[in-house]
Amino acid sequence: MHRFFAERAEGATAHLSPDEAKHAVRVLRLKPGDPIQVVWQEQLYAARLLTAGETATAELLQALPSPEPRTRVTLYQGLPKGDKMDFIAQKVTEAGVHAVVPVAMERCVARYTEKDGARKAERWQRIALEAAKQSGRTHIPRIETPISAGQLPDRLARHPLILVPWEEERTLPLKDALSAHPDARDVAVVIGPEGGMSAEELAPLRAIGAVPVTLGPRIFRTETAGLAALIMLLYEKGDYA
Repeated sequence: MHRFFAERAEGATAHLSPDEAKHAVRVLRLKPGDPIQVVWQEQLYAARLLTAGETATAELLQALPSPEPRTRVTLYQGLPKGDKMDFIAQKVTEAGVHAVVPVAMERCVARYTEKDGARKAERWQRIALEAAKQSGRTHIPRIETPISAGQLPDRLARHPLILVPWEEERTLPLKDALSAHPDARDVAVVIGPEGGMSAEELAPLRAIGAVPVTLGPRIFRTETAGLAALIMLLYEKGDYA
């Protein structure tokens, strides 16, 4: 079933964006009366196409169960080199992340000006949109412009639980950290860049309650560590059941 995001709705009539209308009509060759699915305000609906042209509308027929995880995970990702952030934005969106905040950490090789960071964030947001559509999500994760390491503690303080997968942590598995906070439904996960995070960089995060955890005996690359942590976390929370 083809799925589209609506940009507005009037009663039971949803209006697709020009890009979505173009995809429905020119690429998929859909016609009025064809059954589709529509996402409006993060709710999924069974729908049927009403009009199909330069603009397209659909009738919302029935609300469908949400595919979204009950736990909101925000990934704070140390900026990686090259195009690795493209991969991260795509894959963590598929896995169920709520939002992604790139962070310019001490050992980051990649550095962006404010203008470059805004342009990169627009690209990552487009990747997240396509990944959300492909994976059947109703929520499009927000991919923010990069923040500095100095801004990180204040941002993390918004979350009741902060987990930091850290290669020097050997004793506390992510699973056990989650077991100690069974009611946590808003979780931050902090991932270092290619060079990892230093103990000095971790210290201000510990001071606001961040919990270093291990993901197991193997060391993940920066572009897979966040994905692995996200999948483990959502599995433990029952969001893959």
